[in-house]
Amino acid sequence: DGYYEYTMFECVYSTSDYSDMVYLLSYSFNKVVDVQFNSSVGKFVGYTEQGVKHAENFNKDQAFIQQQKAAVDTFCRHNAQIWDSAVRDKS
Repeated sequence: DGYYEYTMFECVYSTSDYSDMVYLLSYSFNKVVDVQFNSSVGKFVGYTEQGVKHAENFNKDQAFIQQQKAAVDTFCRHNAQIWDSAVRDKS
């Protein structure tokens, strides 16, 4: 009984030079993604009625949008280089 809300950050890539890196930020409620930022799209997209409202509000805040766009470099590429080198050094 109750509600389940969570936020998930993902960095998706398949090339060793990270040229295809995509940053995803998802907000979910009761296991359903309400709204998601995709760095390839460059804005938030709502997937539920409530998520559409959230996306509209998030997309109005250009400072927040710029932060999310930058996360592909500041969060994803930065950490991927650390994590990948740690894995490669072990093999």
